[in-house]
Amino acid sequence: MRIVLVPGPEHTCATRTDDDGHPLGAPLTFPDPVAAVRALEPGEHPRWVWPDTATVYPAVLRAGLTVRRSHDLALTDALLRTRAGRPPAETAATADDRPGLFDVTPARDPAEVLAEHLDQLDRIGTDPRLRLLVAAESAGALAAAEMGHTGLPFSARTHHEFLTRTLGPRTTGDAVPQRMLAVGEEINAAFGRRVNPASHPELVDAFARDGVELTSTRAYLLREVDHPAVEPLLRYRDLAKLYSTNGWAWLESWVRDDRFRPVYVPGAVVSGRWASRGGGALQIPKTVRTSVIADPGHTFVVADAGQLEPRILAAMSGDRLMVAAAGADDLYQPVADEVFAGDRAKAKVAILGVLYGATAGEARSLLAMLRKRFPVAVQYVEEAARAGERGEVVHSWLGRACPPPDDSWWSEGDAHARGRFTRNFVVQATAAEWALCLLAELRRRLADDREHRDAELVFFQHDEVVVHCRDADADAATRHVLDATAAATRLLFGDTAVRFPMDVGVRPCYADPEDEQ
Repeated sequence: MRIVLVPGPEHTCATRTDDDGHPLGAPLTFPDPVAAVRALEPGEHPRWVWPDTATVYPAVLRAGLTVRRSHDLALTDALLRTRAGRPPAETAATADDRPGLFDVTPARDPAEVLAEHLDQLDRIGTDPRLRLLVAAESAGALAAAEMGHTGLPFSARTHHEFLTRTLGPRTTGDAVPQRMLAVGEEINAAFGRRVNPASHPELVDAFARDGVELTSTRAYLLREVDHPAVEPLLRYRDLAKLYSTNGWAWLESWVRDDRFRPVYVPGAVVSGRWASRGGGALQIPKTVRTSVIADPGHTFVVADAGQLEPRILAAMSGDRLMVAAAGADDLYQPVADEVFAGDRAKAKVAILGVLYGATAGEARSLLAMLRKRFPVAVQYVEEAARAGERGEVVHSWLGRACPPPDDSWWSEGDAHARGRFTRNFVVQATAAEWALCLLAELRRRLADDREHRDAELVFFQHDEVVVHCRDADADAATRHVLDATAAATRLLFGDTAVRFPMDVGVRPCYADPEDEQ
């Protein structure tokens, strides 16, 4: 059962359809989407079909309601457009990305939405992989909205104390924090003159005066320079980044009621990975993680997949020997033992070189050795690279298409660069699909667990999930994570010998113990 839900300025239209998208009766009208979900979700648990989860679902969540399943027309349209070689439809940017402020869906004709849904189902057809991708993408959108609504437990007091300890007392206006000013004086003393540490031209000129010629002041280049200003300059940049990215203004904008409430954007990257449109949810620095503290009597179950992309390649290619290596907890060590005389570091360089197209220096010779041992796996990504060099489109395991090259590429594009992109795309996009299936399965299992209802999915980042639960429920939450991992693997690859081990930690603070200060 599907219900096509179309919000309007005066009422919301809900039309039941069969699984092929054909209406089953006259549309129902409700005051708003909340009323429709409240009336129909408990008894029917349909797959809700709506224009855009990000604009419809937040109001439902604020009313204390959730839905089990959905079909996100906007995300599905983006998938199908890319598969057809067309760019995704443009969406209007909101004036403020904080959740709950501007989540209003533009009015649409219900008949038009019904027709769009029917057309999408027709284009998806009976392809089981594409159907799984569409379902997982839509489930991810539900999870994104729910995590933004629930928020990640975050101690505003702890973070304020950390900022004060690191930057000094809070300043007003454009005033630079005390510690940054002090480090700036160290930089001035090292150069023997006043230099603006935020000015690239001034830094290049100051170094040149001391006989150090630089074309860039990037950190990796500065670390190679023997000059007393380098250390305080790098320290200043760390402080400046903390102040601008996760300082007091960020704290006031994105942390409310001791919850960090970011805006996730599912499918924002061409590979299917998520992005964040506000708050920097996918770039929480290690120092900031020390303020991510569970509620009293609660803990975090933090789980991330190790060596995900190499394992994805093993499962996709079916290379017998690489599949055997991926049956171990540490994929690199069996490869090292078989190919590189036990040198794990060389094995890692070689495998990552396969994934990212590294062909220079040591990686080139290591790649040649790896090709002899795992020819099927290496050929799999090299065929994707050659297709990209020819300007062709490649697909992930479930059918996500990479964007085609633009018109200018055919006359002046870099074929090798596109080959490197498509080589990695087939693996990275499939890894994103595996992680999305894991997320969808974990979300479902947590919702269905009546005994441990306090367990909540509160964070997702590429190949990592975080569940917030009562201390007594940590074992159950861990079991759900591991079961969801196994289910995601079966959904994509069936009965594969490739293992996808999860590094699971149970702790009251999100930061790793060694990161805590």
